[in-house]
Amino acid sequence: MKPTNLNLDPTLLTAFRRAATDAAAQGVEIFVNGGWRSPEYQEWLLAEAVVRYGSAAEAARWVAPPDTSAHVSGRAVDVGPSGARVWLSEHGARYRLCQFYRDEPWHYELRLEAAGVVVRQCMRIRRRIHG
Repeated sequence: MKPTNLNLDPTLLTAFRRAATDAAAQGVEIFVNGGWRSPEYQEWLLAEAVVRYGSAAEAARWVAPPDTSAHVSGRAVDVGPSGARVWLSEHGARYRLCQFYRDEPWHYELRLEAAGVVVRQCMRIRRRIHG
């Protein structure tokens, strides 16, 4: 099963819709490239990463197992196009949407503790959670 908007955390979905509406008012289109993933699909992605990167340990650096994936729990969205990523990097924190991985500018997660903070502080939140 491919990623979908179904099964997204309702708070994340509401925040994303608010951000997308405000971005559209400024002429920026934001859409979800990837949302919720089934555990089976996430497991398939992980298996593909093992083949690509040569080991389970290396693959786990790039693809989360189903039991820890924010996509499987419905707490993450991958967004596009590139203009949307730029807009969210500047305004996402207003909606508690934070880019979560430095090397994945499309991946956003809802961070309740990010309300009203600037993007730099979202980055600090990410480092605190993941070391």
